[in-house]
Amino acid sequence: MAENNNNINNHTNKKEELKLRTVNHLRHVESMATLPSGAGNIPHLNAVILGESLASEENDLIFPSDHFSSEALVPSPQKYLEMYRRSIEDPAGFWSEIASQFYWTHKWGDEVYSENLDVTRGPIKIEWFKGGITNISYNCLDRNVQAGLGDKIALYWEGNEPGFDATLTYTQLLHSVCQLANYLKDIGVRKGDAVVVYLPMLMELPITMLACARIGAVHSVVFAGFSAESLAQRIIDCKPKVVITCNAVKRGSKVINLKDIVDAALGQSAQSGVSIGACLTYENQSAMTRENTTWKEGRDIWWQDVIPKYPTNCAVEWVDAEDPLFLLYTSGSTGKPKGVLHTTGGYMVYTATTFKYAFDYKPSDIYWCTADCGWITGHSYVTYGPLLNGASVIIYEGAPNYPNSGRCWDIVDKYRVTIFYTAPTLVRSLMRDGDEYVTRYSRKSLRVLGSVGEPINPSAWRWFFNVVGDSRCPISDTWWQTETGGFMITPLPGAWPQKPGSATFPFFGVQPVIVDEKGVEIEGECSGYLCVKSSWPGAFRTLYGDHERYETTYFKPFAGYYFSGDGCSRDKDGYHWLTGRVDDVINVSGHRIGTAEVESALVSHPQCAEAAVVGVEHDVKGQGIYAFVTLVEGVPYSEELRKSLILIVRTQIGAFAAPDKIHWAPGLPKTRSGKIMRRILRKIASRQLDELGDTSTLADPNVVDQLIALADC
Repeated sequence: MAENNNNINNHTNKKEELKLRTVNHLRHVESMATLPSGAGNIPHLNAVILGESLASEENDLIFPSDHFSSEALVPSPQKYLEMYRRSIEDPAGFWSEIASQFYWTHKWGDEVYSENLDVTRGPIKIEWFKGGITNISYNCLDRNVQAGLGDKIALYWEGNEPGFDATLTYTQLLHSVCQLANYLKDIGVRKGDAVVVYLPMLMELPITMLACARIGAVHSVVFAGFSAESLAQRIIDCKPKVVITCNAVKRGSKVINLKDIVDAALGQSAQSGVSIGACLTYENQSAMTRENTTWKEGRDIWWQDVIPKYPTNCAVEWVDAEDPLFLLYTSGSTGKPKGVLHTTGGYMVYTATTFKYAFDYKPSDIYWCTADCGWITGHSYVTYGPLLNGASVIIYEGAPNYPNSGRCWDIVDKYRVTIFYTAPTLVRSLMRDGDEYVTRYSRKSLRVLGSVGEPINPSAWRWFFNVVGDSRCPISDTWWQTETGGFMITPLPGAWPQKPGSATFPFFGVQPVIVDEKGVEIEGECSGYLCVKSSWPGAFRTLYGDHERYETTYFKPFAGYYFSGDGCSRDKDGYHWLTGRVDDVINVSGHRIGTAEVESALVSHPQCAEAAVVGVEHDVKGQGIYAFVTLVEGVPYSEELRKSLILIVRTQIGAFAAPDKIHWAPGLPKTRSGKIMRRILRKIASRQLDELGDTSTLADPNVVDQLIALADC
């Protein structure tokens, strides 16, 4: 290791350089020092205070109320700046103090972190708290039980059908985790072994994640909507000791036979030389009985037949902070899935801290994140982040609009949800269905809203704020990625005014920079490529089995930086505005146009419920703008409306951004978690209908046929 020391920036020998590098960066949050009292320096400003009036199209800033700020964990811009400055100038001290609040059997060494983000100076390497010995399952469960939270509800489970529900206290959750952990050890699962999990949103999903972590096994949760082929790819790549699934699940009125998908995947993986000896299957009786479940004797085991027989205590496997915690595969439009690897200590500290501050968490809160644990949001902000804070978490099995579009708010009222975290796609979908589904419910318990997954357009932001939150709940519009582990740019409720659609300012320890195509940092008001300089505890450490791809994808584009793949604008006040994936930037006659910008303009039209924009080849302009538009319920398609939509884009952005094609869309192809499958839209727009690829993860595969049928309308 000695010969690599010159290649690695660490806090001991680079402290002075770190200070120099961050002086300019701090300028971009310094403007907050004059807010909110100095808000008058923003021209044409109409400000709103939480709870006093609606946010209109003219409002630039939404202020927290004095009451909310006074009780917030970060009550002012000044407090944020104080903490942020410390996190940048002394990251070792800042994160060590926070990490010390968790349980470690052995503390890390003098070097809190070690990093090299510059491919020209050697292999990319990020380490935090190395040498520290801990266990994230212990910190989620045992530590909270010992702190007196044993009888507090850890998980509220709400079934697909109204009226089906269950709860687990922290003590009960600990016992359930230990029983499964003991079973896994009994069948030979050891520290470092992979376990593939293909479960819907049952309580058994976080139980499985925590059980794996307890014994040092590496869980790889696969969203229970992926096809057999996609599941097989992941099994072949990580070669698990066991696959854990359930027989079926109901989403809305549809029964999805998960066991059949797993059986097909295990057959495919066996053909590729990867045979799995055990398939633990939970009987989800509300969807399918065991009598109707396909079965392979000697391999398949019913969860209910074995797990309850095991002891409710299980010894903890203590692991190094840099030991792997989980693999989560992200799929691109081409190539094999990327196995994002997160380790234990830094991820634990970072997810817990981001959850606490970004949602202004209080012990009395009831928290609901609508994401599935098959995605990173479900890892960090359904399971680990909330439970590390001793929170009460809601897990919902079903579809957000089943049996009708008021289901979310029915659940909010039933459990008195205080923090509601969801995706802009769901917000736009519920917005399309009409206010009456929201306003028939009280929602008085809500105090903080959150948005995740993609930039939220200002009109959807305002609807979420005005209608769902009764214009009294701040919105934590979070920007982060599977690779980052936790929030990177996010509002802190109560700390500063919000601008609808802006992710606002960086979280503690995060140094976002905007660079041009040559990798040169751009100061002040600008647009460009969003990168991060210096590491943070929650960063992923590699792509499983492919460190070269890790370096090539994320660190070679701009040496010395983590490249997010996203475009970003920073306004004159230092607020960050995400413009979508860089590969979602359309180059029209030399104008670089973010698809999110065009989509935002389209949905500002009163008759447009949702829009998705992709680029297509254009003989003259290089690329043209192709817009899929979903109209408000009951509005008919017309040529006049088509012209009106094009005009609103011309007016808001400019003639160069006017869509070349408006494609009417009864619905958009989305995964069950609400993510729009833009890959499919590009193929439809380009008429490459024989290259649509896997559509099995779509919530409604019929949407694709509808779009194809309307292609020439």
